[in-house]
Formats: sequence, structure tokens, C-alpha cells
Amino acid sequence: MSEILTVKGLTKSFGAGETEAKVLKGIDVTLERGEMVALLGPSGSGKSTLLTILGTLMRATGGQHEMLGIDLMQASEFQRTEFRSRHLGFVFQFHHLLPDLTAMENVMMPAAAAAGRETRAMRGRAGELLDAVGLSNRRDYKPMAMSGGQRQRVAVARALMNKPALVLADEPTGNLDRETADQVLALIGTINRSTQTSFIISTHDEYVAARCSRRIELLDGRVVSARAAQIRAEDARQT
Repeated sequence: MSEILTVKGLTKSFGAGETEAKVLKGIDVTLERGEMVALLGPSGSGKSTLLTILGTLMRATGGQHEMLGIDLMQASEFQRTEFRSRHLGFVFQFHHLLPDLTAMENVMMPAAAAAGRETRAMRGRAGELLDAVGLSNRRDYKPMAMSGGQRQRVAVARALMNKPALVLADEPTGNLDRETADQVLALIGTINRSTQTSFIISTHDEYVAARCSRRIELLDGRVVSARAAQIRAEDARQT
């Protein structure tokens, strides 16, 4: 494996003077290609802020943020947007599919939005992804005609549309029952192993963390633990 992400001394503050709130207080994180990492911590620990910065949707206040050899702290907003479109994918707790678009159209959206139009190649790629997530018979269905698990699988396929190096997932199973969550996690694991796409999964759930190869724990804006996962998925079922 090779390192694709380096974060050193990362800080993020909101406000100034007496109203300044320091959310991230010197985060150090590295990520290897093909890793599947759980990001854990209680509410208010800084998980969502860190995930948003890693996704280039917010700029850190200070520190180092590099990915694939690009200095994202120094990059312009245009460069960061281009980088995000080409190299990053996103999966959220609430799938955020566009209700008036079909599954096929939702999956194609990242590529079509970047290009300004749909192409035959995009439709082919979207079709392959829907096949891969087990939804070949739901291509023309709109979100309201699908179950929660099916909608989340469409969201996973959409995140992979542009063949990203890294997918950032924020509580991707938090809105699903355990059986459906199992299916989505198994799908993510299969994609991770077969394509060497890296995943960072923000979660409160030890069961989800146990499905990852490494865990990074935040507390009060700092990394308090970064280690290989030690809990087997079978054991986590009993927690």
C-alpha cells in the first residue's frame, strides 16, 4: 500500500476573540491506499468537522492537509473543487438522492454535473455500478419507490461514479436496521477489497468499527487513539 493522505497539526476554529471556538486542536492522520478506517468519538469530538475538511468542503484554520501529492491548504477554491470532483466520494447517513431522478440518473449525477451533460460512457459506468450493488432491476426506479437499504446502495454507487481514491462516509448505516446495515457494510467491504478504494467511515457504532481495518478515535478535537481494529465483527454483534 502507498500513503494517499497526510494530515499534520490540523486545526479548525470558528469565530474570533472571546467567541472563538477551537474544534480541532492539532490532528495528525495518515491513510494508506486501500485502507478502510473507522473514525470514532462522542458528539462534539470533531468528527464531522474533520470529515468535512478532508472532503475539501471546508478549509482548515492551520496545519498540513495533503492528498495524492496535492497541498490542499494552499490550493485555490477552484482547484479544491476540481480535486473533490475527481478524487473524492461521499456517502451520508441520509442518502441525499434527488427525488425526481431515477437510480441511474442519481448515480450518474457527479460525472454529469462535472461535464455539463450525460454521455453513453456515463450511463454504462452507472449501470455497472448499479449491477455491482445489486440493483440492476431498479435502474429506472425513483428513490420513493425503493427501500431505505436500496436508496443507501444507490448512494454508495453514486460515491464511486468518478472512481475516487477516497470515499468519506458519515454514519452511512445510522438510519438503517441491523440487517440492512449488514448488507451495506458488506457491500462497502467488498468494494474496498476489490477496487482498493480507501474509506473513512465516521460512526458511533462499535459494530461498524469492527468491520474496518483501523480505528481513529477523537476526543475534544484531538486524536486519542489510532490503532488496528481488534474487535471481530462476530464479537461486536453482542455489544
